[in-house]
Amino acid sequence: MIDEETARDQVVSTADRLFYAHGVQAVGMDAVRTEAGVSLKRIYALFPSKDDLVLAVLRHRAEQWDTGVARALAAARTPRDRMLAVFDFLAEWFRQDDFRGCAFINFFGELAGGSSRVAEAVREQKTSFQRHVADLVREAGGPGYLAPQLALLAEGAQTTAAITGDPATAAHARAAAETLIGAACPAT
Repeated sequence: MIDEETARDQVVSTADRLFYAHGVQAVGMDAVRTEAGVSLKRIYALFPSKDDLVLAVLRHRAEQWDTGVARALAAARTPRDRMLAVFDFLAEWFRQDDFRGCAFINFFGELAGGSSRVAEAVREQKTSFQRHVADLVREAGGPGYLAPQLALLAEGAQTTAAITGDPATAAHARAAAETLIGAACPAT
């Protein structure tokens, strides 16, 4: 028998893959059980409801997002490059074979009307990202109004790339971000 942490990780990673590929409502707990190799009884001991599992998947996705953005930021050399790093991360992500857009946006569209907990988790992640972009703009000496503009570009790029299937969307959003940064921070 696998330990609790391993079972939890298996269930979350399986649910993440299935929910992201097919949608939360289209995937039953039996499918998660079968794919994860963890009994339904054990799954419900770990996650008393499907909402609890969805929230665990969103926490997992937030960790992946934060790690990916941090990796892109680590490669950036200048404050200007740090503001653009999120678009470099998006460019890499959009080229992945399993890219289906932002899980937070997808889950919000599918579940927010019926789950205030999911809606709140999505809002938290989006607010956290906006704060992060605001910190990058502030570190670069940019004006406050630039941060929401850059965040909107990143969010819009995710949605557009998911709908069109065009990974070049990240490059277009990056070019727009460069224009905004150049206008707002000519000295950077």
